[in-house]
Amino acid sequence: MLLAALRAPCRAQGAQVARTFARAFGSRSPAVARPASRVLSQVRWPGTLRQQAAAAPSGGRFYAVAVNTPPPSGAQQVPPAAEAEAPPKVDEAVPQLVPKSVGIWLMSCSVLVLLIVVVGGVTRLTESGLSIVEWRPVTGIIPPRNAAEWEEEFNKYKESPEYKLLNHHFTVSEFKKIFYMEWGHRILGRLLGVYFLVPFAYFAARGRLDKRTLYKCLAMGGLIGAQGAMGWYMVKSGLEDSIIEENGVPRVSHYRLTSHLALAFALYAGMFYEGMAIIKDWKYAHGKPWSGLKDGTTVEECLKRPAVRSFLRQARWATGLVFITALSGALVAGLDAGLLYNEWPYMGNGFMPPKEELLDTRYSKTADRSDLWWRSILENPVTVQFDHRTMAYISYSMVTALAAQALYRPGWKAALPRAATISILAGWVAVNVQVLLGITTLLYMVPTSTASQHQLNSMVLMSAMFHTLLSLRRPSAAARAWRAAAAKAAGRK
Repeated sequence: MLLAALRAPCRAQGAQVARTFARAFGSRSPAVARPASRVLSQVRWPGTLRQQAAAAPSGGRFYAVAVNTPPPSGAQQVPPAAEAEAPPKVDEAVPQLVPKSVGIWLMSCSVLVLLIVVVGGVTRLTESGLSIVEWRPVTGIIPPRNAAEWEEEFNKYKESPEYKLLNHHFTVSEFKKIFYMEWGHRILGRLLGVYFLVPFAYFAARGRLDKRTLYKCLAMGGLIGAQGAMGWYMVKSGLEDSIIEENGVPRVSHYRLTSHLALAFALYAGMFYEGMAIIKDWKYAHGKPWSGLKDGTTVEECLKRPAVRSFLRQARWATGLVFITALSGALVAGLDAGLLYNEWPYMGNGFMPPKEELLDTRYSKTADRSDLWWRSILENPVTVQFDHRTMAYISYSMVTALAAQALYRPGWKAALPRAATISILAGWVAVNVQVLLGITTLLYMVPTSTASQHQLNSMVLMSAMFHTLLSLRRPSAAARAWRAAAAKAAGRK
């Protein structure tokens, strides 16, 4: 009994070591849960393990597989698990591959961001954004529940410039309509925070994220926090009594509004691009042809083609311009510039308004008027609308030219991967819809439904352009290593 009592701690310690190696090299594998017993039988033990770690590919964890070195005699054998998608058996270290579930999670987060942007646009168009005059991240989740609480919330709103200037005729029932619109927008923002943080904590704790993806997710989490803070900072600018003397209308700072939307666009772009890249890497690692290439051409050969390199360079410029054009739309919304020159294609008697309107000296705040040019671009509603129109024309031309070259330019159609051609054609369809919605919004003096569709379609257009770039993205080092290892293992059979 004494010997048994002494051996018990040793057995427990051995079991703990086995579980540690199983977690490090098996169940924490990003794509699958590998059998712990098989992992333990294949791992090089301490001396050789350090050498293998030094030689492993950089970035993320490495996984030692198919090493024919027996484990120490005292190692505990854990019962085997299902071998659904175990790494190929090759005599080399395979870097970590982020699982497809992470990509799906990020893509779903991007859809939620898109919904928040659309609801935020409707909130802005219905002039509901200033209905809640306090920022209570936790207690603000619960709306007023009885008549007394509604009356208290309504009394707070009565102190705001918007009520004094525009809505002094409001009743409690009318106030509830704009309150719930802004409350819903804020609830969606909180939902995004929870929906992002909980799976992120799980994936990080389970070791499903390599170092690069972990840092990117941390940056996205920071953007979510910055987005909420900027949202309140924007609303606060519309609650200051000084706007009564300055603007005569209750309006948030268009600079803060544009910054708020820019953060949302950046967050959406990061989640969409990274999520789709992870999914594409996972599919490529598991044998799917890269971007639709089925003629035996390798990724390296395709990306070295002059036509592909030229197309990718132009696509990057077009994507950047589409992004900037969308941001200029935020300036249009913030200054109500869409209510001026409600005609197309003319602005008054020509395609551009008179020079004295484009460079109106009333917007200059210095004696020598040295600030007139940039204040006109950022603060003059006439100039802001003209600039947005001009950028929209250029964006349309660039996307159309790319689509035409992908279909009709000699050599380009054969050189480009199928996914790139389909993506740029989707972008061309989206940019045509965007132009039609923009013209309709202008002619009918910014109706809520059409303006919301215009904003939604701008993100659809950006998504198509991002996917065009993704279709010409080289697979990650981990995806290439897994694919090469699978091919090598298949050749040995």
